[in-house]
Amino acid sequence: MLFIGIDLGTSAVKLLLMNEKGEIRNIVSKEYPLSFPRPGWSEQNPRDWWNAVKDGMSDLLRYDSAEDVAGISFGGQMHGLVILDAEDNVLRPAILWNDGRTQEECDYLNNTIGREKISACTANMALTGFTAPKLLWVKKNEPEIFEKISKIMLPKDYIAYCLTGIHCTDVSDASGMLLMDVKNKCWSKEMLEITGISESQLPIIFESSAVVGTISDATAKELGLPKTVKVIAGAGDNAAGAVGTGTLENGMCSISLGTSGTVFIASDNFSVDKDNALHSFAHANGRYHLLGCMLSAASSNKWWMDDIIGTKDYAGEQEKITKLGENHVYYLPYLMGERTPHNDPLARATFTGMTMDTTRADMTQAVLEGVAFALRDALEIARAGGLEITRVRLNGGGAKSPLWRRIIANIMNVKVDIINSEEGPGFGAAILAAVGCGVFESTEEAAKRLIRVVETTEQDPELVEKYEQRYRTFTALYPALKPVFKKL
Repeated sequence: MLFIGIDLGTSAVKLLLMNEKGEIRNIVSKEYPLSFPRPGWSEQNPRDWWNAVKDGMSDLLRYDSAEDVAGISFGGQMHGLVILDAEDNVLRPAILWNDGRTQEECDYLNNTIGREKISACTANMALTGFTAPKLLWVKKNEPEIFEKISKIMLPKDYIAYCLTGIHCTDVSDASGMLLMDVKNKCWSKEMLEITGISESQLPIIFESSAVVGTISDATAKELGLPKTVKVIAGAGDNAAGAVGTGTLENGMCSISLGTSGTVFIASDNFSVDKDNALHSFAHANGRYHLLGCMLSAASSNKWWMDDIIGTKDYAGEQEKITKLGENHVYYLPYLMGERTPHNDPLARATFTGMTMDTTRADMTQAVLEGVAFALRDALEIARAGGLEITRVRLNGGGAKSPLWRRIIANIMNVKVDIINSEEGPGFGAAILAAVGCGVFESTEEAAKRLIRVVETTEQDPELVEKYEQRYRTFTALYPALKPVFKKL
């Protein structure tokens, strides 16, 4: 049997083909346009997603028989607003996760309705990326479109609809809409009233490994797939990525060191921190997870290397760094503002502590350390909530740096594991498809059979102590500079 994982990203869709042994047979990527109609706006045409999926399917199955495909599932960009009319036509371009037009709507939800009430309903506070504020924006600015809404969907779920004709979503992706009661995994009646929509306009919620239906006859013919192919609900990109890294058991943590950075912590129990600094979402394994997000992780290092000092020799620059835990330069990695834990779009990146003997290597080291310190901020919130985190699974482009892995291990006082797969959401989606088709009894069983640690970086007690003192200094910088950021 073969399984297809569809990872619907912001700039491209990645199709991954996996057999029942967990071996990746092929990967195909197809790009599509991204539109910025106004400063701070970000939109895409959902039909472009579907066309890219169709375009990639024949390439994906070039070396294997389409008749062997048993299931399809998804990982994908979260929070995007896709709205359909009564005939299931797309009413307007999808408003994406990185669109910032909804600050007024977020202020209304957090301040007028009240953050405490919003959190009680959804386990989270309103952020510009979430779906509910986007609905309120359409209601206010495009009332004629709002009145025509028959179905409200998320990006990956539009692809599921194109495959099956069924309006569905999964618990992990729905958690990021600010419309779902995360604890009870159902739509929040209070949030429906606040946004002025009905439950009939929302998709059916499934667990991530549940079968939502089979591929429609017309689509099977168009794609050259069997009519028996099962379509499994899938998960939001972070939860699907956690399945792909095996981050499933209570207290397990994975860190993605990509353009942005995420700290994903699996939890058996539902919990919400008092400041809503971490997102509290349902997990793809039937349980829950906490999620911290920083906006400029590996992109901080790319900015420093490419744009400031003008080199592509990342490894060569890191070779000059010889003394860890003793750098007197600090870097705040807030090039695009920050989400966790500050939720401050006005925050900015800074270097602090330079002297006449500061070197280029000191500055490079400060960037690597600053990102690790900022990621630790999210980890500390989870630890304060009672979760014991002693090791993390590191993935993303930044994970390829042995030096950065060592810095993270000692700043966070954890063992840093590298696993045998780098495919994240696409691999996780294929695993969910296999679980839904009965190859594995659970995501946990699949992870134990398919995912293994291939390298571990351990912490040095002496360095841990040095970095503990430096972390305390780092945490004092943002509060001191916050008034300055507002003036800037």
